Amino acid sequence: MKPQNIAIVGATGAVGVEILRVLERRNFPVASLKLLASARSAGKTLEFNGKPYPVEEVKPTSFKGIDIVFFSAGATRSREFIPHAKAAGAVVIDNSSAFRMDPNTPLVVPEVNPGDLAKHNGVVANPNCTAAILATAVWPIHQAAGIKKIVVSTYQSASGAGAAAMQELEDQTRQYAEGRDVTKSVFPHQIAFNLFSHNTKVAENGYNEEENKVIEEMRKMFHMPELPVLPTCIRVPVLRAHSESISLELERPLTPEQAREIISKAPGVKLVDDPAANHFPMPLEASGDLDVHVGRIRRDLTNPNGLALFVAGDQLLKGAAWNAVQIAEELAKLGTRAQAAE
Repeated sequence: MKPQNIAIVGATGAVGVEILRVLERRNFPVASLKLLASARSAGKTLEFNGKPYPVEEVKPTSFKGIDIVFFSAGATRSREFIPHAKAAGAVVIDNSSAFRMDPNTPLVVPEVNPGDLAKHNGVVANPNCTAAILATAVWPIHQAAGIKKIVVSTYQSASGAGAAAMQELEDQTRQYAEGRDVTKSVFPHQIAFNLFSHNTKVAENGYNEEENKVIEEMRKMFHMPELPVLPTCIRVPVLRAHSESISLELERPLTPEQAREIISKAPGVKLVDDPAANHFPMPLEASGDLDVHVGRIRRDLTNPNGLALFVAGDQLLKGAAWNAVQIAEELAKLGTRAQAAE
C-alpha cells in the first residue's frame, strides 16, 4: 500500500484513540498524521508509534493535502466538516450516522460488501457498531444457506456511549460496592448491576433508534431491502464488547456442524464453541480482539431451517475503529491498483 496522509477528527474520543492504536497495530503506512478535535481538546498531545502529536482544533481548512480522514466526532460535526474534507480531495471514513442511509454513500463491512467501496463519492460510512458485529457474524452463514429472517437480542456495552459512559460504569460500580449513593449523568438509569432498553428515542414504529439502525443498515449492507430483521437492543454493565443472541431462518437447512466448519474458516470471525467445557463467546474475551467471537451454534428446534448462535465483538474495534481502518486498508489497495492500471 502507498503511504497515506491521515487525519482523525475526534482524535481524543474513545474511538479516535482506538483508531490510532489500530493504525499502529496494523502497521498502516502513514506518511503524515494530523489529529483534530474540538477547541477544548486542542493543545493536548497523543502518541503514535512512539512520537508525540499535538491535537489541533478542527477547521474548514484542516484537510489540505490529506488522503484519508477518519471522522469520529458525531453526526453534527460530520455534516459540518465532511464537505470541506471532500472539497480538499480527501476520502472520508465516517463513524457517525450522518451518511449511513444516504443512497450515494456506501455502508461497508469489508468482510461483507467490499465491492461497494468502488462506488464512493468521497465518503464511506462505517456501520452502527451493533450492525457491524451482527453482519460480520452471520454473513458466512448467509453465503452458505441464505438468510430469510434475523431475530437478534443485543447486550450492549457502555463503550457504545463513549468514554464518559465507561467511566460512569466504573464509578457506579465503586459507589455501589462501597455502599454509597450511585450517581448518574451519562445514562438515564443506573448502569452498574442493572440493564435497560437502549437509551435512544423510541420511534412511532415502537422500535428505538438503535433498533431501527440495525434493521436499515443490515438491509443496505446485504443488498436485501426487504430483509426481515427483529432486534431488541439492551444496554448492559459491560465496559467495551457487545454481545448478541441471534436466531436465523435460512433458505436451506444448515446443520450446526456445517455452520461451525464455515465459521472456523471465515474471515473476521473466531469460532468459540465448546459445549463440553461450557465455553462460548464472552465480552471479557472478545475485548481487544479484532475478530467477532461466534459460538453457541445450535438448531432452532421450532424451525427445520433455523439456526441459533451467540456472538461477542469488541464495540470499539470491529464495531468502530478496526472496521474503519479495514476500510482505509481497502481504499489504499484500490488506489494502488488504480495507479498500477494507469
